[in-house]
Amino acid sequence: MKKILISTRLVVLTVSSSLISGITFAAIPAELKLDYAYYAPTSLVLKEQKLLEKALPKTQIKWVFSQGSNRSLEYLNSGSVDFASTAGLAAVLSRANGSPIKTVYIQSQPEWTALVVAKDSPIKSLKDLKGKKIAATKGTDPFLFTLQALDTVGLSKGDVQLVHLQHPDGKTALERKQIDAWAGLDPLMASAQVQSGAKLLYRNVGFNSYSVLSVKENFAKQSPEAIEAVLKAYEQARQWAKANPDKLAELLARETKLPLNVAKLQLSRTNLDQNIPTAKHIKALQKAGTILTEENLVRKGTNVNQVVSQLLDAKYAQKVVSK
Repeated sequence: MKKILISTRLVVLTVSSSLISGITFAAIPAELKLDYAYYAPTSLVLKEQKLLEKALPKTQIKWVFSQGSNRSLEYLNSGSVDFASTAGLAAVLSRANGSPIKTVYIQSQPEWTALVVAKDSPIKSLKDLKGKKIAATKGTDPFLFTLQALDTVGLSKGDVQLVHLQHPDGKTALERKQIDAWAGLDPLMASAQVQSGAKLLYRNVGFNSYSVLSVKENFAKQSPEAIEAVLKAYEQARQWAKANPDKLAELLARETKLPLNVAKLQLSRTNLDQNIPTAKHIKALQKAGTILTEENLVRKGTNVNQVVSQLLDAKYAQKVVSK
């Protein structure tokens, strides 16, 4: 009987020690795969400070670099990552076209994209883009931003020549004058402004969708504890980023190998007062999502409003975000 009691106590102690802040380590996979991206500064903090490695010492943390939302979603859909940092509208597009993903966290509200022209460009307005070459990475916020921007002056993608280049290649093509305009993405956009005098032809914060963190539906069902652990770490990173803007700029500059003033310019237009997906985010994405239907970017008959409602899931962030 004594042996049984001792054994029972040991089991209780083991289980208790695995419970930290309501998260059960035993329920977390042996490996977690996350992306990090220059357009998602808190992901850089998470990685550099090893916040997840410290919180989950028995879990192997694997990091994958994402150049843009399209790459991030490719990695998520292929299983290369469990957590993907993307633009909100890119996540909507992905789910609308059949990818079973859930957006579980809002990383920030950035003004990370605008339509950019060279310093000496004769183009002065959106209407001047008719018939011109515009570089944009398909399936990303800059691409969708471009379509929304053109729509404001009655132009569609058929009225311009869209050149599908990855973000760094778009910047290079603009500098080499191989294109007329570029749908920029920070920090590359900030770099073009500072280093080559590139001009922002058209800005609209409302056409920039939120920076979000998404997972596959199956992963959410199987590993809710893992999501909570990751969001706890992201909240630590966000709070640190807000409290240490100069250090955040230094980290971004170091990671991107860009000048400090470029990093500061990017961060000056990044609002970090975001975390839990809310009705506000749903409404904004539904409004922006109309362009997906208008441009036939989603399957015919798709209810984009319903897609957005099904995409955003606040319950994980609600559990871990400090009130």
